[in-house]
Amino acid sequence: MAASLENPADLDARERDALETLLKRLGDDEFVLAERYTEWQVRAPSLESDLALANNAQDELGHARLWYDVLEDIGFEERDLVYERDPADFRHSTLVELPFEEGDWADAILRSYLYDAAEKLRLEALEESAYPKIADRVGKIQSEEGYHLEHAQSWLERLAEGEEGHERLQDALDRLFPHALTLFEPVDPDVESDIVDLGLRDATLEELGEEWLSIVVPYLESLDLELPESGQVGDDEFEFAVTREMLPAERGRDGDHTDAWFDLYDEFTRTYRELGRSETTKLMEKPE
Repeated sequence: MAASLENPADLDARERDALETLLKRLGDDEFVLAERYTEWQVRAPSLESDLALANNAQDELGHARLWYDVLEDIGFEERDLVYERDPADFRHSTLVELPFEEGDWADAILRSYLYDAAEKLRLEALEESAYPKIADRVGKIQSEEGYHLEHAQSWLERLAEGEEGHERLQDALDRLFPHALTLFEPVDPDVESDIVDLGLRDATLEELGEEWLSIVVPYLESLDLELPESGQVGDDEFEFAVTREMLPAERGRDGDHTDAWFDLYDEFTRTYRELGRSETTKLMEKPE
């Protein structure tokens, strides 16, 4: 087991780079997904659903703040991580940056399921992180993410029962699945190896991706949804493998994003810029 990396002041360049890369993956995914979720407020199919997705957005923003706060250990400030950061420096998956298909609740629900199933595995791989502050925050996040996954699955099963809902889910799956695969793409292969070697995370991206596929493929197929034929391998009904051709052109982790991301960035930083801010407004106490 890797030694605990307790004092940020004692981290060498390799350790700092690995910690920064991991935390930006975590925080950026949560922050950008929350920004997208807010687009569904007062537009969901029921008041209960509206409140549920608004709550999910609030949770994800809180999780992003927890991870960004850890980056302050190594010299970052909130404005540098969000409002004054080059949008090409964000390291989130393209799954979370894509705009929702207008009025398509199936898109929001399927995206939530694909992301939250991956998030569950990612958090489990951080439970014994060599950086104590990461391990300390996993439990709080897990308790909230479990509800998100349950909500998504409940709605998936409801939508899949109807002909129109099933058709919408299939359209959303065809559109979103390639981008969901970018959840397991590296920011930098060498640094990703360091993340595991240093004990910051106890599973490789490849291992996490394979486990995710072993969960989501049979579940989606149980709803009579079809996944890309190019991924079907072997005689096992649920055996599935990812090829490079299945991935989208923009993968997010390496800073290569879709045009939709730059539009979203301009939108959520507009007020900050127009008010001429140089500091962010604090509405809550610093996380413990």
